[in-house]
Order: sequence, then structure tokens, then C-alpha cells
Amino acid sequence: MKLATVKRGNKEIPGIVTDEGIVLIEDINEQEQKSWSLSIFKLIESGELGDVREWYSSGGIDRIKKDLFLSKQEVIYAPLYRCPHKIWGIGMNYVTVRSELGGLETSDPVFFMKPDTSIIGDNDAIEIPLQSKRTTAEAELAIIIGKKCKNVPEKDVQDVIVGYTTAVDITAADIHAENPRFIQRAKSFDTFFGFGPVLRTKDEVENIESLQVTTMLNGSIVHENKVENMICSPAYIVSFLSQVTTLLPGDIIMTGTPGAVVIRQGDVVECKISGFESLSNKVVQV
Repeated sequence: MKLATVKRGNKEIPGIVTDEGIVLIEDINEQEQKSWSLSIFKLIESGELGDVREWYSSGGIDRIKKDLFLSKQEVIYAPLYRCPHKIWGIGMNYVTVRSELGGLETSDPVFFMKPDTSIIGDNDAIEIPLQSKRTTAEAELAIIIGKKCKNVPEKDVQDVIVGYTTAVDITAADIHAENPRFIQRAKSFDTFFGFGPVLRTKDEVENIESLQVTTMLNGSIVHENKVENMICSPAYIVSFLSQVTTLLPGDIIMTGTPGAVVIRQGDVVECKISGFESLSNKVVQV
């Protein structure tokens, strides 16, 4: 099952994405006499998403009136949700990236966090701040946690993941280069995290290792690599982080990038992952 959040007036409403279009949860509730939450975050946090997926898998979507399907071309996507408990980022996680940057002595994940005020959605603008003269963007596969968990063995990680999405991680690279200890500042500016537009539940992703992650700039491929070439696998990352902190429903974990690209006023950066709807963000200078 695939989910997205779309803008309707001043509201952001979740829906199920199908080949025929998008059906809003509020319309499903009305027709099917359900009372499911009207945000993807709340659907995950409450555990209702499992009920939605079961309804969908049992053919519930086939009962929905055709006039309730919204064309993908007519909707404006919002971020999947705006207030997760945590947004984690993993750095230098592809073999080629780490070797290009001089390598590290440890194979453990290098991680940082981003504030929820950095979240933007598909086609929203990345705003280059005045403090940065060299800003970069990175396409990444993001994991969405589905349940509260701590000290999860690697073999059990699939039990705590609800799904995956596309992400763009933005960095004030010159600030980070000035001093490695400035990484948190360099990652935390408003608009520095592209999120969405579509969440694919884990049953939709049969072989995560085969996924190809691509960083694109102005329609051209800049970097691409497969998940199988990560130093730390998605399962290892989740297990490792769960030994550091309790993971909560809706937590987002970016898994690393095949490579960063410098972005400037007027550019369009895109995250493409095989089988996923792409995430695209324009760039403006503030």
C-alpha cells in the first residue's frame, strides 16, 4: 500500500495512492463507516495503519466510488507529516562515498539529527541561508518506524518498520567544513529536509538491497548507487540506533546518500529511488 498527504485549502489530508488516483482517508471513512485518523503520523502512532492495510489488502479499495479518486496530476503533495519525534541522518554510508572522503576507522554508523522545522514536501523550496556560500543536497532512502522499540535485534527489525520513502538531506557544507563539530548547525536550517511524497509500506518493498538511489540535479544524474553497497544495512542501522535510544512510531531514519551535489539559486534537486515516486525540490536563495 502507498500513502501520501495532499493539500486541500489550508488542510493537509492523508490518502491512499493507487494506479487510478488518490483516495482520501476522510472519504474512505465516510463511505466505509470507518473512523481512521486523518494524519499519516497518527495512523502510524495509533497502530491504525495496520487496519487500513488489512482493509486495502482484502479489496476494500475496490468498493470506493470512482468519483472519489483524485487524479495525481490535480493534487499538491504535502510532506507525509510534519511533527515526528525524531529525524535521524546517517552519514558516509556508501563504500564509495566514505573512500572519497578519506574513510573512517570504524564501521559503526555516523549519525546526526534534524529538527522537524527543516521538513518540506515535494516541489517545496529549499532556501539557501545567508550564512552558507556552499550548500549541498543528497538523495536518500528513508525508513519510517512503525512501533515503539528498544534494543531490537537485527533479525527482528522488519517487525518495527512500517515503510520507506524518498528524502533529500540538505547541508550547509561550508559551515560543516569549517569545523566537523558544526555538523548539527550545518544540517538544521529551515527547509533542509525534503520528505515524501509517498510512503510505501514494507510489504511493497520486496528486496530493499536491490533499490537504486539517485541524486539528480536539473534532470541529470549526478550520483547513484544501490542499497546493497551500503556499509551499514538498513536493518543494522535501525538495530544500532535502537540500542542508543528508544525509537518511536513515525521516527524517520535517512540511510545515507550515494553522493552530494552543490545547489544554487534556480536549481532543481531530485531524489529518485527505483519503484518510488520521485521527490523534487527547487532551490532559492534567501
